[in-house]
Amino acid sequence: MADPIYYAHSTDVPNKQDWQLLSVHLQNVADIASDFADTFHASDIAYAGGLLHDIGKYSVDFQRRLEGARIRVDHSTAGAREARALYPKQFSRILEYIITGHHGGLLNYGSSESGLEERLGNRFLPDYSAYRDEVQAPDLAGFRPAVRPVQKRAGFTIAFYTRMLYSCLVDADSLDTEAFSAPATASVRGRYESFETLSRKFDEYMTALLSGAEETPINRQRREIYEQCREMAALPQQMFTLTVPTGGGKTLSSMAFALEHVQRHGLERIFYVIPYTSIIEQNAAVFRKIFGSRNVLEHHSNFDPSTVSDDDVESLEQYLKLSAENWDVPITVTTNVQFFESLFSNKRSRCRKIHNLSRSVIILDEAQMLPTNYLRPCLQALSELVRNYGSTVVICTATQPKLGELLDESLRPIEIMRSPGDLYKMFQRVNVHDLGPLSDEELTTRLQGHRQVLCIVNTRAHAQHLHTALSEHGRCYHLSARMCPAHRRKQLKEIKDLLKEGADCRVVSTQLIEAGVDIDFPVVYRAMAGIDSVAQAAGRCNREGKAVRGEVYVFRSTEKYGQATSWQRLTAEIGRMVMDTYDDPLSLPAVESYFRKLYSYKGDGGLDREEILPSFERGAGDLAFPFEDISWKFSIIEQGTKDLIVPYGEEGRRLVDELRTSESPWKYARRLQGYTINIYPNEFKELERAGEIDLFGDRFYVINDMSKYSEETGLINRKSNGGEGSLLIV
Repeated sequence: MADPIYYAHSTDVPNKQDWQLLSVHLQNVADIASDFADTFHASDIAYAGGLLHDIGKYSVDFQRRLEGARIRVDHSTAGAREARALYPKQFSRILEYIITGHHGGLLNYGSSESGLEERLGNRFLPDYSAYRDEVQAPDLAGFRPAVRPVQKRAGFTIAFYTRMLYSCLVDADSLDTEAFSAPATASVRGRYESFETLSRKFDEYMTALLSGAEETPINRQRREIYEQCREMAALPQQMFTLTVPTGGGKTLSSMAFALEHVQRHGLERIFYVIPYTSIIEQNAAVFRKIFGSRNVLEHHSNFDPSTVSDDDVESLEQYLKLSAENWDVPITVTTNVQFFESLFSNKRSRCRKIHNLSRSVIILDEAQMLPTNYLRPCLQALSELVRNYGSTVVICTATQPKLGELLDESLRPIEIMRSPGDLYKMFQRVNVHDLGPLSDEELTTRLQGHRQVLCIVNTRAHAQHLHTALSEHGRCYHLSARMCPAHRRKQLKEIKDLLKEGADCRVVSTQLIEAGVDIDFPVVYRAMAGIDSVAQAAGRCNREGKAVRGEVYVFRSTEKYGQATSWQRLTAEIGRMVMDTYDDPLSLPAVESYFRKLYSYKGDGGLDREEILPSFERGAGDLAFPFEDISWKFSIIEQGTKDLIVPYGEEGRRLVDELRTSESPWKYARRLQGYTINIYPNEFKELERAGEIDLFGDRFYVINDMSKYSEETGLINRKSNGGEGSLLIV
């Protein structure tokens, strides 16, 4: 009787001639995972994980399943059970996590009732011993993980190492499965150009840009910033800060640093991490213009790959969708949410890409927006990437948060600019005035006295009250997250046109206008907030340097709806303390003082609200890690809001009409982002009870009564919860 043949994947061909042999799949995955992990000197253990991950398929039950039997078979536990029998705990436990989780996600270590221990100890598995005839588990006796703990947090270091190996395994598994089952799709991958080519394109672009720039003091300073970035790129991989004022050209200068650094040190990729989608869209468009669409991935929930074109690449939309799965392109532009939540997720789909962060340049733009409640875990993850994975991190901002004191002494960042203080003075374009307490009546009178003025407040309710008061005396624009993005874009275009014409233009906005919106007012009012927010508001004043100085007025609202949350009250109080102490509250010493006070008030617990770092240390001796729990806890965007689609304008109405009759409504998800607002559950339920919401495709809620949506202020007649709540976008 012939020996049985074991398969990993099947096709529709009954004679199995083109089915994938299991031994071939295991060897392929082992080789690919090993190659990925070689960037952080972990190829041996990754190879072992690849060979063992699917040995559960060496069971009669699983082979019957491939032949069409309707049975469930656990094939992910067997390899982990074998790893436990073959290797000492320091290796086996890592393999146990990554193998059991290679489909469902990294498990908590747990106990005999749940988690990894339950899977390995109590679960019945069909006989898979036939694997020994085809697979030889590698000897790991001489292997040692090449990682060193950061700040004596050995638990976090090993857990992070486990997660990186998990990423290598699941990406390798996905790629080999795709190559077998969808070879046409697999052939679309990898059509990017070398960094040598990208650097040449960038140099050509910058040469034209710099040679065409008018010879002014500001442009000379921008050129100097650019040259300093290229010069400092020769330093080894480490943590850097780049402190450049608004208008200093830090986007292109930081990219110059990254390209030069990659070339000098043989690094793999560049990641540009930004808190706001508005900035991402601007920067990604510039990068695509310079490098070509095939070399730049824009990854956030609002991005629609079908809107990007490139004459040199067929199937570009599919190519970009595939690249979003594992971030394998040269340049990825993404959000803080995507970046950090992937680093703490336990899910296969989110973890798949993170091994590609090894030996890369990671630029954190607007770094003052790093999530404060998770600041210590975020910095710990970045420190791991620098110390143990050969990456460079650039903390890039005009208002540099005081992060060095929170980092391991050996990882304290080096400033790329020789004299940030002199740069600040060179680019200083506003005067800041403290008006003290103001009622809405007093504030409205002042705003009416300016022909062109922007007023930024802390809550939606305050914005609506001010807008109503000002509208009694003439046209006033309103901007808030009560308006869908398409509506806000329309308003912003009208505002920019009026400013350009020199016409009267008064705007009341929540803080969303500070999220990278390129707009320029001669006068800006800002309700008291953190100094970082005041600085962002100042960035909307005299942005283009049309006047010697613009005027920024900071006030403290006496109205009850002026501060919505305890966090706003805290940052505003610390901002007030800094304003009282420094003549120029936007100076570098003032900003440093603000962040030092903020982090001191928050304390260690406040900078790691969910106690993520201690969670990894409690069971470190047994490598007992709560991967699943941490994944739930690490959520930068507070949960609890509901998405509501507004059929705004001709395009919004057309999309909703198509959605009503579509058999594939999920295809509209990205295109509908521009017509979506977030509301709180109580308001959502009120709309449902009133019959003012339709549900399509079991997931899309659409407002059906546009009389409830104002052309001036967005969604109306509902009680506002006050906070903006929509600044950070996935």
